[in-house]
Amino acid sequence: MKKVILYYKFVPVADPAITMRWQRELCNRLNLKGRIIISEHGINGTLGGDIEDLREYKREMNRSVIFKGIQYKWSAGDGKEFPRLSVKVRPELVAFGAPEELKVDKKGVVNGGKHLKPDALHKLLEKKPETVFFDGRNAYEAEVGRFKDAVVPETETTRDFISEIESGKYDDLKKKPVVTYCTGGVRCEALSVLMKNRGFEEVYQMDGGIVKYGEKFADDGYWEGSLYIFDGRMEQRFSDKSKDIGKCVHCRSKTSRYINCAEVSCNKLVLVCDKCGDVSHCSSHKHLSVA
Repeated sequence: MKKVILYYKFVPVADPAITMRWQRELCNRLNLKGRIIISEHGINGTLGGDIEDLREYKREMNRSVIFKGIQYKWSAGDGKEFPRLSVKVRPELVAFGAPEELKVDKKGVVNGGKHLKPDALHKLLEKKPETVFFDGRNAYEAEVGRFKDAVVPETETTRDFISEIESGKYDDLKKKPVVTYCTGGVRCEALSVLMKNRGFEEVYQMDGGIVKYGEKFADDGYWEGSLYIFDGRMEQRFSDKSKDIGKCVHCRSKTSRYINCAEVSCNKLVLVCDKCGDVSHCSSHKHLSVA
């Protein structure tokens, strides 16, 4: 049986280069493919492979002590999600372009937003209906799925977030309860710090991200659409009640189907429904970067 795991942990890493070599050897030994980022702030990974190999990976991570107790998000796979293994050292686990702003100790991110599990999120919304969802992903991800009435920043890449939250567009949110969310939670860990550092007073983050919320409430809560994911599957749905909210660039019908621009040199995604086929050029339609 093939599975995919998504995980991260913010924890001080004394020697990222040695950790990178250990992770590469471990994943190769277990025939795992995917992407792992390591920095002095911790580890962030998505891996696919046989379920028993993934379980052994989890056991090895727990034996390491430093990465013990990670919350893994499991989903179905077919072994074709990732073409190869990539393990890299980076200044940040998420490339906001502000590594100096993030402080990490053994308990995790320092001065981040308050974590909310799905049930606690619903209680907050009942108690404070003025609460605002703030999407911590790239804008194209929100085209096919987002929380109801969420604020979606105009971001093509993660590096756009700082200029966005410093632009003044969202100053009216600074005194409101704001819940940041992203796929698995790692982006919001850092984003919540950046927002608090810029005057947002009451910042929360969805514990475990959209994935954990979907496991709890599927499509019977505040989530709408499909979840864009960064592997060969492209999207994840939580139930057969899931609906399409994206719009085809040709006929404007509802779809969650992204295809690559037909220009060979391009690295863009275009929303195109099944009826409109498999060819589209971003030069003639609205397009979104996947960087």
